[in-house]
Amino acid sequence: MKVTKNLGMLLLAIWLIATGLIPLLQLSFSGLGTVMAVLAVAAGGLILVGR
Repeated sequence: MKVTKNLGMLLLAIWLIATGLIPLLQLSFSGLGTVMAVLAVAAGGLILVGR
């Protein structure tokens, strides 16, 4: 298995996996929405600048 060197795509993959696992495993904590939003913005920004 080859892991991408593109940090934006890696963050996007992490965000997608977390988005799927959170409801499946019924995970919850007080800052969950904020963490997911920051991860999504970081991934999108890095993809836009090509990193």
